[in-house]
Formats: sequence, C-alpha cells, structure tokens
Amino acid sequence: MKKSVFFGALTVAGLAAGAAAAATLDDVKARGTLNCGVATGVPGFAAPDANGVWNGFDVALCRAVAAAVLGDSMAVEFVPTTGKTRFTALASGEVDMLARNTTWTFSRDVDLKFEFTGINYYDGQGFMIPKELGVSSAKELDGATICIQTGTTTELNLADYFRVNNMSYEPVPIETNAEAQQQYLAGACDVYTTDASGLAATRATFEDPSAHVLLPEIISKEPLGPLVRHGDNEWGDIVRWTLNALIAAEEYGVTSANISEMAAGTDKPEVNRLLGTEGTLGEMLGLDAEWAQRAIMAGGNYGEIFAKNIGEETPIGLARGLNAQWTEGGLLYSPPFR
Repeated sequence: MKKSVFFGALTVAGLAAGAAAAATLDDVKARGTLNCGVATGVPGFAAPDANGVWNGFDVALCRAVAAAVLGDSMAVEFVPTTGKTRFTALASGEVDMLARNTTWTFSRDVDLKFEFTGINYYDGQGFMIPKELGVSSAKELDGATICIQTGTTTELNLADYFRVNNMSYEPVPIETNAEAQQQYLAGACDVYTTDASGLAATRATFEDPSAHVLLPEIISKEPLGPLVRHGDNEWGDIVRWTLNALIAAEEYGVTSANISEMAAGTDKPEVNRLLGTEGTLGEMLGLDAEWAQRAIMAGGNYGEIFAKNIGEETPIGLARGLNAQWTEGGLLYSPPFR
C-alpha cells in the first residue's frame, strides 16, 4: 500500500513539474512574441539602430529562438536590462530568457535559481585606459579611480584582484555601459573595467579609438551565456539546443546560403538530424521538424553571426580566440544531435 501511495505522489509531482516546465513555451506561443532580456546597449552585442531595430551578437540568439518557436525571427520584444535589473526581470517573468553579457557562476545558477543553457561567448575581465596615462600593466593601477558597473561579477573580481595584489582603488559606480563610457571619456575615472569584449565594443565607438589602450591582463573567466528560470526544463531545452544548433551548423558547414540545398538531404546523418530530414528531434522538443532550419536561417550559423556583428572585419574587431570551433583550437563545442 505504501508503495502505491509513494508512486502516486511521484506521478502527481511529475505532472505538476511537467505543467510548470511547459508554461513558458505555452506563454510565448499564446503571446506570439518572445520577450528577451538584453543589455541596455553594447555595440555589436545588443543595441537598437536609428530605426529602433535591435541588432547584435546576443540579439541574434533571441531572434534564432523566436524563429525556432514562432517561425518569425522578428517576433521579439527586446527588454533592456542593467546589471541590477536583469535577474529580477527574469525571475518575475517579465522576460522569457536573458541573452546579454551575463556570466555563468555558481551562485547565479544555484542560489538565484536560474539555469544557464550554454556559453555563447568565452570572455574575461580586462581594463581600458587612455594611452596618454602611459600605463602598460594592470599592476600599475594602484590608487586609480575605476568605472565599474554595479551588481556584476566585474565588481567582485576587481575587489579580489586589487586585494591579492595589495593595491587600492577608488570605485566610480555606474549602472549602464553608456554611463560608463560617458564618465570615462569625461575623465571621471582613470580606468574602465568590464568584460574584454565589452571594452572592445565600447572603444570602437570612440572618436579616436587608438587613443585608448586595453591592458594585457585578463583577470577572470567570464563564460557568458543565455539563461532561463529553474524548473522550466522544456523551455531550457529549447534555448539550449537552439544555441547548439547554431554552433553545430558552423562545424558541419551549414550556412544561411546553403541551408535550403542541404535541407533537401545530405550524406551526413547528423546534418540530416539537425535539419529535420531524419529522425524526430523537433518532436522531442515540442517543436516541428524544421525548427533548427529556421533558427539558422534567422541570422546564419554561429560563425556568420560572430563575423557580422563583432568579428575582425567589423569596428569591434574581435578575433575568434577561445570562441573558435573546437576543431580550430577553440572551446566552441556542441553536444551531438542524435
């Protein structure tokens, strides 16, 4: 008797969990738009253009998810969030996912009850200073005033680095990247510190980028990636595997230019499973067979998205580095589509 009651309780709990897990997917479909939390404006990563249309490396992931789920990459409502407001926006349900420069850490994953669904940019914290200061190393920054975004891992890393190196600094707290840029250029701080990619993006907008130097030290690991709420497993799977589809597509040579041809069928089973011409992967996600095709067509594969928004041929000018495919010496690696 006890055994049957126990299993009955498990069944009820399982049904309840299943209902909760399906909630975000159902909400997004019913609403007809994806609410995606992004940064308040980081050039190349997430920023509105002159017409108010959001573009960028992080924005492209939001559009890929919308394309996979809703069939329309433009069916996204972008919600700008700061370091302080982003987690409240996600926890409260104001946004369905965050796709902004957010570092995967233990406490954010476990204590804040979020689920990071992958890493879309491997980064590290750096320092930018005016060239005229003549500083060549972060070890020379004792006593500096430093612009720092509050509510970030950057703030904590900075304190750790200066303590370990027996140096002092005066923090100049700011809320957004735009405010940091304004304060830094106005001379309110000697140094701006954030993720190295963010520094490169910010410097690219300056009237004379060459007048500013990124110091060689990278003082932390900053694995940046999308996140969703805990207990939303079905939705988490969709965001995770949409990112993986973009990464895998680059590895397998699937691009926005050749995807229509490859979707007709190839001699590569994993490509066929990715594009839905073999197997039932879409059905397993609660989507149709062509979900990944739409995600890739939205802005291209991972490499295309990188090159277009932040790559070496853009004003941001970032090399692939750690964000190269594993086959090219980088860390980018999708689990198998099988």
